[in-house]
Amino acid sequence: MRQILWLVIETVGSLLAVACVLRAYSHRVHLNPRNPISQFVSALTDWLVQPLRKAIAPSRTMDWASVAAAVLVATVTGLLFYLVLGGISVPNPASVLLWAVIALIRWTVWLAIGLVLVQAVLSWVNPYAPLAPAIQQLTAPLLAPFRRIVPLIGGVDLSPLVLILVLQILLAFVNFDTLPALLR
Repeated sequence: MRQILWLVIETVGSLLAVACVLRAYSHRVHLNPRNPISQFVSALTDWLVQPLRKAIAPSRTMDWASVAAAVLVATVTGLLFYLVLGGISVPNPASVLLWAVIALIRWTVWLAIGLVLVQAVLSWVNPYAPLAPAIQQLTAPLLAPFRRIVPLIGGVDLSPLVLILVLQILLAFVNFDTLPALLR
């Protein structure tokens, strides 16, 4: 029963944290707030970000309230991890924060992988889809360094494949198995 409860908690926590990260990143790349992705993410996270925005103002390049919301969600999820699976009545705050940081990094990497996969599929299947410009705008900064290095092969851009490979390698290094005994 604990595993099922943890599955629900982790799913909800990761999706909400990723939505907050996507909101912050959308602000960073100046994604139009009227496109469907921005509207969905705003509708999903406004209840959490708007109160934080009263204390943490956004800058021109970063929505700090969204970043704080993502960290807050990851921290609460980490706390629930120790309470549900660890059975610890009062978990070590350092352990919870370390778990939250690692989880947030992993969730953000998975978000980047998902965006790149969607962009690659859309570029082949339907490059004129309504979401294609927004996805392109979100993935362009991630793919730009790889596009400078990886040449087109037969007119095919392999930079998404190389980026996904690099992100998978990053996931191999940032995982919960390599955490110190502090988390056990």
